[in-house]
Amino acid sequence: MSVIRTDKWLLEHYEDPIALCEKLTELFADASADEIYDYFIRHGMYRPLKKKRKQLDDKVWEVVQQDEGFLQKEWEGPDIPIYIFPSDERNKWIQKQLGGKSGLAFRDKLFLFISPDNTEDEIKAIFTHEYNHLCRLNRFDKSEEKYTLLDTIVLEGIAENAVRERLGEEMTAKWASFYSDKKIEKMWTDYIVPKQELLRQDYEYQAILFGHSKYPKMLGYCAGYYVVKNYMERYSLSSKELLAVDASVITGDMESSGHE
Repeated sequence: MSVIRTDKWLLEHYEDPIALCEKLTELFADASADEIYDYFIRHGMYRPLKKKRKQLDDKVWEVVQQDEGFLQKEWEGPDIPIYIFPSDERNKWIQKQLGGKSGLAFRDKLFLFISPDNTEDEIKAIFTHEYNHLCRLNRFDKSEEKYTLLDTIVLEGIAENAVRERLGEEMTAKWASFYSDKKIEKMWTDYIVPKQELLRQDYEYQAILFGHSKYPKMLGYCAGYYVVKNYMERYSLSSKELLAVDASVITGDMESSGHE
């Protein structure tokens, strides 16, 4: 199916994103358009602006379409529908911490939320990250509901290292360089190891992953990037070679290299 031309949907329904989400209800069992939109807002989808807005350029869909063909071949990934919408210009966290872009990857579909100001390389970076998720999810039989905190931390780490490997360290997310190696090693021992088996329905799963409440910001993401990068460098492995490697194997290396 590849890239769905949601630019045509936006021309007709920009002011009414619920109507856009009505087109997606068949993709989500038992979810209404309102529920889908509420979920998407929490992950970066736009809220209509009253003032005149800058449109997403047609090249966004073309860049992603071309990139999907490349990465599908490179990673032996599935051909799935990809939906592109503007990101939330009023969400300061999305705009500042994530560079105005975000995404959501499922085993059988992918969503991108893009800013009109994102460059072609930035679009490639977020697509690389999200499509990498999708490829890894399809390498395992485990349902997403059963992914532990450790599974998700490694999932995020592999995806952002795929960005680094493909586009260079300068194109990785800001959070990739939030902390020193020593600080991450300490946070790993203090915060992640005791909670690594948490499932997504536990409050602390999200709190640790994103760094809410008492936890350092983007903790799980930063730790995942560090652990996976170390593992790749130690064993001279590519992100593709890690797609089917269990999270416990990759993180077990923290202990064997002296990080308790």
